[in-house]
Amino acid sequence: MTTTDPMLFQPLKLRELVLKNRIVISPMCQHAADAGCATPWHMVHIGKFALGGAGLILTESTAVDPRGRIGTADLGLWDDRQIEPLKAVVDFVHSNDGAIGVQLAHAGRKSGSQPLWEGGAALGDEEMRADAEPWQRLGPSALAAGPGWTAPRAMDAQDIEDVIQRFVDATVRADKVGFDAVELHFGHGYLVASFLSPNSNHRDDEWGGSLAGRMRLALEVASRVRDAWPANKPLFCRLSAVDGSVDGWSLDDSVVLARELAHLGVDVIDCSSGGLTEETRALPVPRGLGFQVPFSERIRHEANVRTQAVGMIVDASQAEAVLQEGKADLVALGREALFDPYWAHHAATALGVDPKYQRWPVRHGVWLAKRAPGLARAREQATEKQTSSSN
Repeated sequence: MTTTDPMLFQPLKLRELVLKNRIVISPMCQHAADAGCATPWHMVHIGKFALGGAGLILTESTAVDPRGRIGTADLGLWDDRQIEPLKAVVDFVHSNDGAIGVQLAHAGRKSGSQPLWEGGAALGDEEMRADAEPWQRLGPSALAAGPGWTAPRAMDAQDIEDVIQRFVDATVRADKVGFDAVELHFGHGYLVASFLSPNSNHRDDEWGGSLAGRMRLALEVASRVRDAWPANKPLFCRLSAVDGSVDGWSLDDSVVLARELAHLGVDVIDCSSGGLTEETRALPVPRGLGFQVPFSERIRHEANVRTQAVGMIVDASQAEAVLQEGKADLVALGREALFDPYWAHHAATALGVDPKYQRWPVRHGVWLAKRAPGLARAREQATEKQTSSSN
């Protein structure tokens, strides 16, 4: 690694964690856990990204409370029994020169839904009560997330304190697992995001009303998690920079919140968008290439905090341009990484960083390097033959 390498492959130091490159695997719900515990699916799902060369992998949304799971088979860190199964996954990532963080979340009024491949609809009350870990939808106000959803119970002061403590307790468990980073999920209409937006938070107490009141839960969670999380480890926060609702949470609001979060010790703002209501298929912004990068750029410059860009980042030159133009410090891939788990290695090849496959796991790279000369000759011969036949 040299300073002449593309920015995508230059290390980034976050507190005492040094990422080997600027490529992050974004959290992706898998709905494959057993009572909140990681399963062999998670070892393979996450493990392939470690072999694929990403600098940091973030787990799927991991529930701090069983009542606040998105779906029946979400990962969790609400119980000590969930530590060891996750530790096996984390140890594998570390053994392959990777870093891994956990995204901690409470789904709030959007708790309890089907996996996307089953339709993604809200679970009914009977289904929620019948589960081994019954759900309870909670929110700032008794306003349903959308058609088909029941109204959550408006939280009282004790409910709020309990949720904050749940985040703290899960953070302590995350450190026992050995995670390198924690990301707080404050986006996509889940519990904390529902407190931020005036369209879902109609409270007139200290947890609502003004922008300061609506931000209070986010800031309390971040402050207490930062105190519980080791000072040498970075803290990320995912925000929906705009929530997609009319007269709702805005990019201006996100700049203000990001500035406050940075002051409390949040190291990276992960810039997403939308999802306040369960009209999650109604897009707040058109999904073009890099459609959320402008959010990252503005928050990075106006809040003076590192940012992570995510959303339709698909190739190496595009990712490199985002970094070179100062629009983000990290780029995150989700579905593109599912399509190509070895995206980081392929990006290194595309940018001319690793012509001899030395960044690949040695058990893979040695065979690819051995094949390379013969493959190059075969391609040259095929080109010559095609040229000859066309003449």
